[in-house]
Amino acid sequence: MLLQIHGNKAWTHHTSVTSLLRMSPYITDVAAWQESWDRQQEAYLPDREHRFTAMLDAVDAVRDGDRLRLLDLAGGTGTISERTLRRFPHAEVTLVDLDPALLALARASLGERVTIVTADLGRPDWHAALPHRDYDAVLTATALHWLPAERLERLYAELRDLLRPGGILVNADHMPDDALPQLTKRLLDRARDRRAARYAAGAALSWTQWWQQAEADPALRPLVAQRHAIYPTGHSPEWNPPVSWHLSALDAAGFAEVGTVWRGGTDAAVAGLR
Repeated sequence: MLLQIHGNKAWTHHTSVTSLLRMSPYITDVAAWQESWDRQQEAYLPDREHRFTAMLDAVDAVRDGDRLRLLDLAGGTGTISERTLRRFPHAEVTLVDLDPALLALARASLGERVTIVTADLGRPDWHAALPHRDYDAVLTATALHWLPAERLERLYAELRDLLRPGGILVNADHMPDDALPQLTKRLLDRARDRRAARYAAGAALSWTQWWQQAEADPALRPLVAQRHAIYPTGHSPEWNPPVSWHLSALDAAGFAEVGTVWRGGTDAAVAGLR
C-alpha cells in the first residue's frame, strides 16, 4: 500500500522492523511504519495484544445485535481501529486524535473503513466534530495519562454522554495497584531492564528513535514539524494514578458499573458501563 501525504508518493518496500533503521528516507511503507510502531509500543507492554483482546471481549459482551459503533479515542496510528475491524468487519469506527503524523499513518492504513476526526481532547468542545452521539463503545489505550486530573475527570463524564444506554468505555493505561507499592516498583524495574535489552538487540526502536526516524522521512517530516508546533515542549508530564483513582472518577462521572477488565504488570484496563 502506498502512503500518500500532501500529494507525495512513496513507493512500497517490504521490510522488517530492524531493517527500518536502515531504510532509505525516500522509501515509506505504511505497513512497516505500523509494524515498527507496534514493536516500539510492545517494548513497554509485551502483552499488549492480550490487552486489546480483553478490551474487545468487553465490547463483544455489550454489543446490541450485529451493530457496533465504536469510538477509538486518541487512536494514533489506528491500532485499536485495525483490530476492531479485524474482529468485527462491519463495525462503524470513528478515530479521534490530534497528532498529524500519526493520523497520516492511520489514514494511509485504514482508508475509508474509518472516519478520522482531528480534535484536541484537552478542549471541552472536542466532540463537536464527531459524526455520532450514540456510540456502543469507546476504547482508548496508553493515551489519557497525558491529561491533567481535572480534565480527565470531565472527559470521563463527556464520554459517558456519548454512549448509548448499555454502552461501554474501556481505558487501558499505566495504572499501578496502590495496594502493592513494593511489587509495583520491582515490576517497573524489571520492565525497564527488559526494554533496554530489546533496544540493545535492535528488536525495537525506542520512542525517541521512532520519532527521529519519522522526522527523517520526507513524507512525514512536515507532519512531524506540525506535531512539534502542537506540542512545543512535548506532552504534559505523565501522570499515572492507580486503578482506584480511575474507578472513583468513572463512578463520579455517572457510569452505572465500573471495574477492572484486565491487568498486566503495572498496566490495567478499567471499564465503565452506562
